[in-house]
Amino acid sequence: RKGLSAGEFELYYQPVVNLESNEISGFEALLRWNHPEQGQVPPSTFIPLAEEIGFIVPLGEWVIRQACLAAARWPKHLTVAVNISAAQFRGSSLMLVIVNALAESGLEPARLEIEITESVLLQNREATLAVLHQLRELGIRIAMDDFGTGYSSLTYLQSFPFDKIKIDRSFIKDVAE
Repeated sequence: RKGLSAGEFELYYQPVVNLESNEISGFEALLRWNHPEQGQVPPSTFIPLAEEIGFIVPLGEWVIRQACLAAARWPKHLTVAVNISAAQFRGSSLMLVIVNALAESGLEPARLEIEITESVLLQNREATLAVLHQLRELGIRIAMDDFGTGYSSLTYLQSFPFDKIKIDRSFIKDVAE
């Protein structure tokens, strides 16, 4: 909790490359924690802990705001993708956080992509789908992230018209065999 107010978190931006044109089309915001004593703490360590103690919501809000502010300074053709946790969907403020982040940054909604995992659709499915539709109506792109790591039901893909589906490598690693 102290790490956020102490400025220990930062975003790294992983390029997303259009394979057809071989050009960068955007970036995915990746959260990193630079702990003063432990050094670089991997997300696989601190994200589950943040979810467990309920800190993922304020941390996720910070990520959304920072990613929108950064992307607003980039050339207009570049997008930014942000991962949203199931806990953020359980709260009632996600829409407001995103709308405010877009307004504060001046980022066009079409340049923001929200990434969710299958686990988001497992909880309060109707309410989650309603929020996803509201985000889509604003012009925000929606991606299914890590498809294949959870229940991997094709029903999830039929429940919402995702703009992008990111298939996890574990789902296809043995496809040739």
